[in-house]
Amino acid sequence: MTEPMPANNRGWIVVLAGIAINLVLGSLYAWGVLAKALVVDWHWSRTDAALPFTVSTAAFAVMMIFAGRMQDRLGPRVVAVLGGIMFGIGLVGSSAARSPGVMLLTYGLLGGMGIGLCYSATTPPAIKWFPAHKKGLVTGMVVSGVGLAAVYVSPLTQFLLQKTSIPQTFLILGIGATVAISLVSMFLANPPAGFQPAAAPTGAPRPKMGTAAQLDWHEMVRTAEFYRLWSMFALTASAGLMIIAHVAIIAREQARWEWGFVPVALLAIFNTLGRIVSGYVSDRIGRRETMLLAFVLQAVNMLAFAFYTTPGLLVFGSAFTGLCYGTIFTLMPAATADSYGVKNLGVNYGLVFTAFGVAGILGPILGGRIRDLSGSYTASYVISAVMLLIGSGLAFRTRKSQAAEAIPSRAR
Repeated sequence: MTEPMPANNRGWIVVLAGIAINLVLGSLYAWGVLAKALVVDWHWSRTDAALPFTVSTAAFAVMMIFAGRMQDRLGPRVVAVLGGIMFGIGLVGSSAARSPGVMLLTYGLLGGMGIGLCYSATTPPAIKWFPAHKKGLVTGMVVSGVGLAAVYVSPLTQFLLQKTSIPQTFLILGIGATVAISLVSMFLANPPAGFQPAAAPTGAPRPKMGTAAQLDWHEMVRTAEFYRLWSMFALTASAGLMIIAHVAIIAREQARWEWGFVPVALLAIFNTLGRIVSGYVSDRIGRRETMLLAFVLQAVNMLAFAFYTTPGLLVFGSAFTGLCYGTIFTLMPAATADSYGVKNLGVNYGLVFTAFGVAGILGPILGGRIRDLSGSYTASYVISAVMLLIGSGLAFRTRKSQAAEAIPSRAR
């Protein structure tokens, strides 16, 4: 049998490749800058400007199911290259779009499907190279690339919009994404058959949710835990996505601040920080405890958001939103791996991730529709806080035990 390469060599290369790919995919979170340009320059309604982002997140989530299965069978490299090409074509196609309907097909459907393919090929292979006591940290590091991307994509997008035009901005971003993802994908790989990561050293902290049996998706969807994870994901991600999709407009209308790319970038920085910190913390105090803390604090922040009427307060609110929102993308794949194992993590997490598609529809449309009808975002903040508190209640019921909790047969 071929001797596997130690995780601290090849595994970390896969982690770095995953971070790099997610840095490109994170242009999704710069949509707030593009949405502002569509509203101001092309006179789209706020709802129309949110729709491409909404469709993109929904397509992203649905594609994760199929992409996860492809990644489990074909390996991450092929899937990531295909996804990078689709994502790039979606952005390039958006350079020719002049209406919300066309943008829904290019940026929304095609771009979102490409993101789903690429994203499915980053976290699962990275986790497989490392032992259980590092799952949270490794997951947080890989997904941090998505959040960190807006730090450079937002000002870059703002610069391109000022120097060129909306179509040219899409074209440049699309070509760059295709080239970058295709190159970095060559470094992705699953561990060889029979590979066993190093055991945890004596005294190393153990996650409160132990590693479960290797369940496939048929078995997973027959457990109550799956539906709790799915519902938490949908409810809590909605609040963050509502702010992300509208923060540049909120800055202009609520704080009289034209530099909307600044809160977008700050949200991204703290989104990244939240992903890394929550992974480290959850490996030590538990996924459930970390979820409860993040969801409750985010609910308080949402209730206060209507009072962020100065640039300084909006900076705080946006940063805090990013910090709490980022935890979701670390805790959910790690919790899925804890509950159902890593063998089928691609397709299993793909099914859990469909909740993000629902959140992508609910959050941005909620904010846009309420603003168009009422003239402010206040009601959407309150609704988001309620959803986060419901998510906190579900997190409280999330089990710590290792055995999957089966739904009684009468409920199936």
